[in-house]
Amino acid sequence: MTMTNSIKVLTGNSHPELAGLVAKRLGIDLANVVVVKFSNQETSVTVGESVRDEDVFIIQSGCGEINDNLMELLIMINACKTASARRITAIIPCFPYARQDRKDKSRAPISAKLVANMLTVAGADHVITMDLHASQIQGFFDIPVDNLYAEPSVLKYIRNEIPDFKNAVIVSPDAGGAKRATSIADRLDLEFALIHKERKKANEVSRMVLVGDVRGKIGILVDDMADTCGTLGLAAKTLIDNGATQVYAIVTHGVLSGKAIEVINNSVLEKVVVTNTIPHEDKKKLCSKIETIDVSPTLAEAIRRTHNGESVSYLFHSVPE
Repeated sequence: MTMTNSIKVLTGNSHPELAGLVAKRLGIDLANVVVVKFSNQETSVTVGESVRDEDVFIIQSGCGEINDNLMELLIMINACKTASARRITAIIPCFPYARQDRKDKSRAPISAKLVANMLTVAGADHVITMDLHASQIQGFFDIPVDNLYAEPSVLKYIRNEIPDFKNAVIVSPDAGGAKRATSIADRLDLEFALIHKERKKANEVSRMVLVGDVRGKIGILVDDMADTCGTLGLAAKTLIDNGATQVYAIVTHGVLSGKAIEVINNSVLEKVVVTNTIPHEDKKKLCSKIETIDVSPTLAEAIRRTHNGESVSYLFHSVPE
């Protein structure tokens, strides 16, 4: 992949490893950016090279110290805007506050809309993200948004890494992920099952009921996000209790917060496969069940196609070679 000189790829502190992989794939170096925090906790950004009339791509994921990383992104966008960049694209592999996408109770904020407004006001001309928790979030923006899918990479992993995948059932751990699971099941020509869960409160599931048949089959749980992993652990146990031989979990955004590692280690899950939209190398050292799908080729190809004015719809169903 060759690039012209009129492109700059910047990154903050949220996921420099992913940004490095993307830049390497594009055959360019990351732009020189210094992001530091003053003693009073204010964020300072210095872009160390000219971005005047350049096509700028800023890679920053919504993870870790999420508010600091979001602020870094906004300041980097604004720094490039005031330095006369021709176009600024925010590449946000995991969109922050995506789960706060609707007013689900009185006086609740729609924080995802607020983030969309902040990105636009900061000066972003275009946003590229992956597997939005709710695809309607694209409608919160008045600028173009490309929501890429991890599905092609997930399909490739299932075909290449799961032995006897033809004897598997794709399972959604909740009703909200049914569309994602049925799409994967259809592409692989496999059966589909659904788990209905009842919650006591946020992040705490009380009871699970399986809808479908997994007896004598491999269960493959697919979801967009694994946070505390309580749902995945309980779902895996439910599948084993209903006769599944093995259970894999494949998730786009591996937040893995709280007791997630402990839950995975103590669960009946064979493997938990996550993409690298969020850094998790430290978690892999504590849990041998975690495996990684690299999505940097997809993000790099999205940058190349955006820069060259080509369609990115190819990436919705294919993995770049």
